Amino acid sequence: MMTSCCPPSDPTPDLRPIEGPEAEEELAMLAKALGHPARVQILRLLSNRVSCVCGEIVDQLPLAQSTVSQHLKVLKDAGLIRGEIDGPRICYCLEPRTLRRLRALIGGL
Repeated sequence: MMTSCCPPSDPTPDLRPIEGPEAEEELAMLAKALGHPARVQILRLLSNRVSCVCGEIVDQLPLAQSTVSQHLKVLKDAGLIRGEIDGPRICYCLEPRTLRRLRALIGGL
């Protein structure tokens, strides 16, 4: 099922510095969140959809539902995805603002 249940992302530019101790800490945290192939695959799946129900993600990965849920939690805690409750389901979608920030931090290397 493909529904759009995540609200729009904040479009304002992130003007925080891309260098310095805080930026380095942030980049390390985001890189750690991306440090598992399954989490990268989840981001790729979500990038091809407006939003996604957790069950559909589980169907696409050769992992147990509990393992997928843990990977989703890591990505959500890092701010890379959002999960919105839609009745009995949770719909996940990318967080474009964090992805833009990640691109900027990597570009500053």
